[in-house]
Amino acid sequence: MSPQEARTLCKRIPEQPDREHRITFEIVVDAYGETERAMGWYCYLQDKLQVPFKATCRSARATSPLEVGIEVEVVDLATEDDCMSEIFVLVRFGKSRLAVPLEQLACHAPEEQTCQAVADWHYWVARGYSY
Repeated sequence: MSPQEARTLCKRIPEQPDREHRITFEIVVDAYGETERAMGWYCYLQDKLQVPFKATCRSARATSPLEVGIEVEVVDLATEDDCMSEIFVLVRFGKSRLAVPLEQLACHAPEEQTCQAVADWHYWVARGYSY
């Protein structure tokens, strides 16, 4: 994404001061590069996501077999290595587990902190931020 595209996207998604504060001072605090920001997000989500939880596919992706509206069960985060460019979670898919982008899923967990963490990631992506 070009810097101009990122600025245009940020204008469409209003800034949320509470979320910005949490991201800056809890998630990517003291992160000085891409790898540290990726690990900050990974650790935050590892701490906040209470798995398993139900989720619904909210957007189609060419790299994912999930279709909009399909319900899945999120069972874990993908490995650290798999989350270095974006966050992936493992979902039950048939008899196996499949890694899909967290951005693709709407959270239906009963735990507020799980859905807040997912919403934090959605916000980060929607604002055009990157590691």
